[in-house]
Amino acid sequence: MRNKTVAIVGATGAVGREFIGCIERRGIPLKSLKLLASARSAGKAYDFRGGQLVVEETTPEAFEGVDIALFSAGSGISKEYAPIAVKAGAVVVDNSSAFRADPEIPLVIPEINAGRIQDHKGVIANPNCSAITALVPLWPVHQINPVKRLIISTYQAASGGGAALMEELEESTRAYLDGRDYAPKVVKYPYAFNVFSHNTAIDPDTGYNDEETKVMKETKKIFDDPSIAVSATCVRVPVLRAHSVSITFECERPISPQEVREILANAPGVRLVDDWENNYFPMPRDASGQDNVLAGRIRRDLSDASGRSISMFVAADQLLKGAALNAVQIAELL
Repeated sequence: MRNKTVAIVGATGAVGREFIGCIERRGIPLKSLKLLASARSAGKAYDFRGGQLVVEETTPEAFEGVDIALFSAGSGISKEYAPIAVKAGAVVVDNSSAFRADPEIPLVIPEINAGRIQDHKGVIANPNCSAITALVPLWPVHQINPVKRLIISTYQAASGGGAALMEELEESTRAYLDGRDYAPKVVKYPYAFNVFSHNTAIDPDTGYNDEETKVMKETKKIFDDPSIAVSATCVRVPVLRAHSVSITFECERPISPQEVREILANAPGVRLVDDWENNYFPMPRDASGQDNVLAGRIRRDLSDASGRSISMFVAADQLLKGAALNAVQIAELL
C-alpha cells in the first residue's frame, strides 16, 4: 500500500470506518485515500491524519487512478463494481461473500495462506468473520498435528450485521429496560436479552443456514484440505462487538492441552488467555478493539477416549481481525 492510491468502497459503514482507522493506526504511507459510498452518503466527511476526507459517490469513474480498492458494501455492490475497479487497474480486496466460493479467487487469512495473494487475477476475497476467528488459532496446531474433524459453535455479535444491527441492539435494550415495546427492524426476533439462530436462509436439504455453510466451505478452502470434516452452528448473541467461538477439534495423532498452549503461546495473530485459577478466559469485551484472536479454555475433549481431541474457546473483534484488519493486512502484503 506504500505510495498507492487506495479507495474504500462502503466507507460510511461499520467496517468501512474501521478501514480508515486501521490505515491511520498502522501509519501506512499512502499516496492518497478515497472514500466511496452510496449517493445518499456522498458529502459526509471523516477525520484522517489531521485533516478530513469527503465521501464520494461510488461510480465507475471513481476508480480511475486507484491502485487498491477495499470493498465492504455488500455482495451486490461487489459484483457490480469489483470488475469495473479491476478493469481500471485496481486490485480489489473484497469483504463480502461475493467471491469467496470461486475456486479461481484467493481466499486469504495472512497468518495462514499469505502465499495465495500472488495468485490473484485482480480480486482477493476476505473470509467470513467467524471462519477467521476460528481458523487463526487452529492453523498453527494444524501445521504440527493435522486437524481431521472440527465442530464449531459461534456466538456472533451485532457487529456482524453492520451498523444498523448494532443500533438495533442498543435501541431494543433501552426499550426493554424502560418497559417499552420495540418492533424489530433489522432481524425478525427481539434482540435484547435474546439468543437466536443466525439470521440467514436455511438449506432445506442440509438444515444448515448460509452462515454455517460459509464457515464449513471456507475452512476447507483456506486450509486447502477438502477432507477436513466440519460442522458449524452459528448463533446471534446480544453482544455489541466481537465474536466468540467454541471449538472442538480432532487431530491426526494424540495431543495434550499443554501442547496446544505451547503452540498458541507464540502463534502469529493469537494471544493466549487461559487463566484456570481465576476462571478467566477469552471474552468479547476483552477482544473488542484488539488485533489478535484471544484463545483459551483449552482442555481435553473427554468424549474422545483416543486423546486426539481438544476443546477451546476463542474471541476476536469482528470489525477488525474479522473484517477490516484482515483486508488491510492483505493489501499491505500486495
